Amino acid sequence: MNDVLTRISGICPVLEVPFTPAGDVDEDGFRRVVDHVIRTGVSAVMFPGFASEFHKLDDAEREQLTSLLLDATAPTDVAAIVSVPDHATTVALRRARQAVAQGADAVNLLPPYFLSPPPHQVLHHVEAVLDAVPETPAILQYAPGQTGTALTAETIHALARRHDNLRFVKVEAVPPGPVISAISAGGSNVACLVGYAGVQMPDALRRGAVGVQPGCSFTEIYLDIWNRWHAGRIDEATELHRRLLPYLAYWMQDVELIVQAEKTISMRRGLIDDDHCRSPRRPLDAEETAMVQRFLDEFRDHFR
Repeated sequence: MNDVLTRISGICPVLEVPFTPAGDVDEDGFRRVVDHVIRTGVSAVMFPGFASEFHKLDDAEREQLTSLLLDATAPTDVAAIVSVPDHATTVALRRARQAVAQGADAVNLLPPYFLSPPPHQVLHHVEAVLDAVPETPAILQYAPGQTGTALTAETIHALARRHDNLRFVKVEAVPPGPVISAISAGGSNVACLVGYAGVQMPDALRRGAVGVQPGCSFTEIYLDIWNRWHAGRIDEATELHRRLLPYLAYWMQDVELIVQAEKTISMRRGLIDDDHCRSPRRPLDAEETAMVQRFLDEFRDHFR
């Protein structure tokens, strides 16, 4: 397990799902996305997340794309994190066990939130999934803005003490810093990753975050920030993030907006053939499309 924990630390992109102009899953395009992200030098990837439009995939599509991902990562040292965002506990248990049986290195657990289930039922769901895969590292995704789920640091540490496989929390609170500090000071084995496109990445790193889970269309920039930071070049890392921040701050006003922006970036970089997002979606207007091109022009030297 320790080797997997080391690989999950660092930059761990959430993979996007390319679609054809007609809205069908582009499996060859997904393979290219996976291969590209692996080649950037990351040590872990995650699928499916909000950036994957998981809520717009049917069961067969999710299962097929998960299989493609695990086939691609199996011969590599890149850890494959399979997310379990299913709302029904029975379904989530089946998904988690299936992912591990197929070769997932870790699972990401998004607590149920549809129709605001009672907190004790949410906790029961989380514990049941952790119990279902006790030998597999698990990430608990804490995204109150997207889900309304509220978890305290004390609750998370209590979960970690009861379940040895709960090793990370993906913090997507706004701001994430105080939550990261509270969890980092709690004394359990759980560590923090920061999500939310890394908007507060420098603050999160100062407070002890051990990794970042952004989207995947400009993974190289996050890696450059990470590598500079951990080489002791803090000022350079902070300056690069400062340049990135106006784009992130605008796109993260709406999850559907950043998903569309990242897909347009990926298309213009030649990583995918089409930037289609399944409806309901948030199309870019003319100024937002121009912003994508300004972004590509500004950071061109970082892409590889």
